[in-house]
Amino acid sequence: MLLQAGCGFGAVAAAALMQRDAAQAASAGIVSALHHAPRARSVIFLFMDGGVSQVDSFDPKPRLDADAGKDPRSLFKVDATQFNAVGAILPSPWKFRRYGQSGIPVSDLFPHVGSVVDELAVIRSMTSEFPEHTTANYFFHTGSGLQGRPSMGAWTTYGLGSENENLPGYVVLNGGLIPPGGLDNFTNGFLPATYQGSVVKPDAAGLANIKRLDASAELQSAKLGLAGALDGGLAARLAVEGRAPDALESAIANQELAYRMQAEVPILLDIADETAATKRAYGLESKFQPTVIFGTECLLARRMIERGVRFVELTCPQVGGDRWDQHGNLKNGHGNNALAVDQPIAALIGDLRARGLLDSTLVVWSGEFGRTPFAQGSDGRDHNPQAFSLWMAGGGVKGGTVVGATDDYGYRVVERKFGIHDLHATMLHLLGIDHTRLTFRFGGRDMRLTDVYGTVIEDVFA
Repeated sequence: MLLQAGCGFGAVAAAALMQRDAAQAASAGIVSALHHAPRARSVIFLFMDGGVSQVDSFDPKPRLDADAGKDPRSLFKVDATQFNAVGAILPSPWKFRRYGQSGIPVSDLFPHVGSVVDELAVIRSMTSEFPEHTTANYFFHTGSGLQGRPSMGAWTTYGLGSENENLPGYVVLNGGLIPPGGLDNFTNGFLPATYQGSVVKPDAAGLANIKRLDASAELQSAKLGLAGALDGGLAARLAVEGRAPDALESAIANQELAYRMQAEVPILLDIADETAATKRAYGLESKFQPTVIFGTECLLARRMIERGVRFVELTCPQVGGDRWDQHGNLKNGHGNNALAVDQPIAALIGDLRARGLLDSTLVVWSGEFGRTPFAQGSDGRDHNPQAFSLWMAGGGVKGGTVVGATDDYGYRVVERKFGIHDLHATMLHLLGIDHTRLTFRFGGRDMRLTDVYGTVIEDVFA
């Protein structure tokens, strides 16, 4: 009987799986299929909190050396800055070298990233609409300078769902610095609460209460069963047209996910099974502790992508000074921040490539805006939303490419000007989503990540 019914058991299991996947897709807003063939299935976002100087990283400007010490107001129109302490033209303290077959110049801040430059598409013509950290961070993450809108990680998981029912689809690895604006950078906003970012620390514990406190699994299961029954009864009483309030449904779903995570997360965070060579490559043996922290973040990001997490964001560690926000002491501040992230990022790119994951993983590196080519005071740089550099790799991106250009001083964009909405449209496109069609009805209109803007940056496509 068992032999004859074997196929039947398989059909029952398949039906259950398909029903579950269909339910997940429906809850994620997926009606049928992706809008077009995806080039990537997941995203790793390396957020350089504070604003990296483009003229000290990926946009060399020899003119700064030629005009060093001159008053910038005698050379070009200078707009109001955050602090209006306009100093002289400040050359980069770092030399630029050409790397790889593409010969893309990268500053000595990032020698390890330079070694993988043929995997990168560097966009030198990015702009922001906000010169202040909090609003610029909201804008970069959510497409709006206002607090409370859904982040790009939430939109991504809303559009694509999750590939692992035991882990969140959107994870933020907190290296120690939550960006100005706080957790609202990672919020679900008006999307269902199941799409908010889950903040995880890059250590063995990772999350509070990830290990049960009850004396036995049976006792914990009984408690959860009671909570589920109470929540289910309340949901049934409050249901309208067969649907309970989102806050209640999301709470139930998050409790169930948390229970499943107790088995999955400790295995995910335990890097004991990684080889010594892998740990060394990521900088886990470094004497500089911030490198160890960010290296652990990068390694965990790879492990999460392997397990089907859809969107992983990494925040910067504390380096003993400020984030990438050097209004003074540029050389020391940028130097320490680069030392923390340079080796781990290059290791991440190489590791993804070696494991066959890079082609399906979109890696994005950026801060919220750039910095001025002239000094603030004597040895710092002020905020500059008018031009900054970022890069993308993997996931359908054409490596060894430079897109756009700034003026001779790196102050304003003069070729192929792009904004944050364009970046979001491009990221969604690479994931198989048309950004104009990923919408959610709220406040009487169909809302989307790119608002009513956004042009896909096809220059970066392989």
